[in-house]
Amino acid sequence: MKTKFTLFLLFTFTFGFCQEKAEPLELINKNAIIADTFIGYDKFDFLYFTKNNTLHKLKNGVSLEYKNIGLGQITIVDLLNPLKVVVFYERFNTAVTLDNQLNETLKINFSELKTPLIVSKIGIASQNQFWVFDENQQQLYLYEMSNGTLKPVGTPLSQAIIFYATDFNYFEWVDEAHHWYKCTIFGTVTQLDYPFEFDSILFVNSEMIIYKKNEKTIAFNRNTNNYILLENTNKSFESLSYKNQILSIFTNQEISNFKITIP
Repeated sequence: MKTKFTLFLLFTFTFGFCQEKAEPLELINKNAIIADTFIGYDKFDFLYFTKNNTLHKLKNGVSLEYKNIGLGQITIVDLLNPLKVVVFYERFNTAVTLDNQLNETLKINFSELKTPLIVSKIGIASQNQFWVFDENQQQLYLYEMSNGTLKPVGTPLSQAIIFYATDFNYFEWVDEAHHWYKCTIFGTVTQLDYPFEFDSILFVNSEMIIYKKNEKTIAFNRNTNNYILLENTNKSFESLSYKNQILSIFTNQEISNFKITIP
């Protein structure tokens, strides 16, 4: 899942949450990597990262890459559907989709739509759609890839978004007033009430959140409200990802993979 892949957005919260259980992480392995940004692994265990504004995909000696220097710097890479990887270039207001060989299959310039948008947030949704957020109108839309149509979902926002995450069925966000919301593909918006505060956060899936506060890394199960303090993690990691009970932490040109089970 998703997100800008710079998921370290700073807030001015007062620290306070329930007592958490400490859980030393089991280190599985470490892999050296020369990268500018670590994006994560897809469901087929391919590793994705960027280097020199080029998207790389690696596994077992298979190496693929995609670059489009005419569109500027890569802003977002969405791996939710590895058969339709989304790469967004915010400076040129353009998104491209890639197949599993990283061949370009679709390019959308949102400035050229019948209703032009200035997109700052994007993610793949179900039914061949994108979530797109327009900065001008502060409005969330679903963009239909097959015919280029737009459908507004929810109502225009009154507060700026400072963190967001997407999956096929939901767009979630935290606004500058520190309120957390979820919008479905049908436009139903609900306010969420989680009993913790954070300096940085990773939306893992509909069940789990991993966040950092006061140099502590904590996993939170949204279904059970259980917390686990993740010990043995580097306090200065640059980014992380989670898949199939494996937490991957990128720091100092190295990926450390840990086994993690959240009750």
